[in-house]
Amino acid sequence: MHFKLIISFVEDSKTDAVMDAAREAGATGATVINNARGEGLAQKKTFFGLSLETQRDVVLFLVEEHLSRHILEKIGEIGEFEERPGTGIAIQIDVEDAVGVAHQIEQLVDVVEGEL
Repeated sequence: MHFKLIISFVEDSKTDAVMDAAREAGATGATVINNARGEGLAQKKTFFGLSLETQRDVVLFLVEEHLSRHILEKIGEIGEFEERPGTGIAIQIDVEDAVGVAHQIEQLVDVVEGEL
């Protein structure tokens, strides 16, 4: 079984909704890194030297490769990444190898076979 790592940068107010949508789409879990910050095309505005940027979370999903595109699309939909600039992004990268996922593989075998 092959995996992909989906990395999403999400407004902290949408983290739970993104995680719920990913789980419904087939993700078996996630890791959340809180209090990230970044900058897109336009620099963030400041007020008396204080930044007015929205807090972000980095959410990591290790998912089976056949389910990854569907999960990625759901994350983008719920996070409104295409509708509103600056709301976040999500990417996926190939995972060469992973340990500690044997219990996930047991659950995913039937799901993936049903998708194929």
